[in-house]
Amino acid sequence: MNDQETHFGFARVERDRKQGLVNEVFVKVAERYDLMNDLMSGGLHRAWKTALVDWLAPPRNDRAFTLLDVAGGTGDIAFKVLDQAGPNVHATVCDINESMLSVGRSRARDQHRGSSCVFVTGNAENLAFPDRSFDAYTIAFGIRNVTRIDKALEEAYRVLKHGGRFLCLEFSTVDLPGLDAFYEAYSFAAIPAIGHVVTGDGAPYRYLVESIRQFPDQDRFAEMISQAGFSHVDYRNMSGGIVAAHSGWRV
Repeated sequence: MNDQETHFGFARVERDRKQGLVNEVFVKVAERYDLMNDLMSGGLHRAWKTALVDWLAPPRNDRAFTLLDVAGGTGDIAFKVLDQAGPNVHATVCDINESMLSVGRSRARDQHRGSSCVFVTGNAENLAFPDRSFDAYTIAFGIRNVTRIDKALEEAYRVLKHGGRFLCLEFSTVDLPGLDAFYEAYSFAAIPAIGHVVTGDGAPYRYLVESIRQFPDQDRFAEMISQAGFSHVDYRNMSGGIVAAHSGWRV
């Protein structure tokens, strides 16, 4: 693979094409995104996201706290943070895909979130926020879809305040003997089939499964976070390594 190419699932594409292809995937799945997450994970994605927010531990008192949730268009992480936090916590959800943001905005209206959560269009590789703007940056199941992961990590570091926290939840590498073979078979056989039944198109879900296999393992991703400037980098495996949560601090 040359410097002008990157992965789109198992395919090789020009770097400049990947973001458009990813956008097409999420336009197709946006309306059924949460339902498909429930079906594909047996509801476990909710527990994984709750564990991420628990690790973040947003303030429950009156302290002001600003969260940037990137690639979080449907609002899942931001809403969980707001539900745990005190009255002066504000969440900004940033996503490149308008279809996903539309779902999130609708959910926010239905839940009467008011001004505590705003939704903006933006690219993780080039965030339109000033330096040192946020106390925390979260990204859940989104960073593997970014064309230049190193650039997204650099942007996360840039927009965090000194003492700010980076947290990423992402599918990772299974480390439990016996589970790896089952997970491999389930991923490639069941998930695209479920997607076809629910949405009428299994292709986006095949891409999502393939993109997981292309993502760096836990230790390599931790190294990338450190290379972006973060300190005290750590990770926690969930469900035998199917998912990992990574943490880093801007000190």
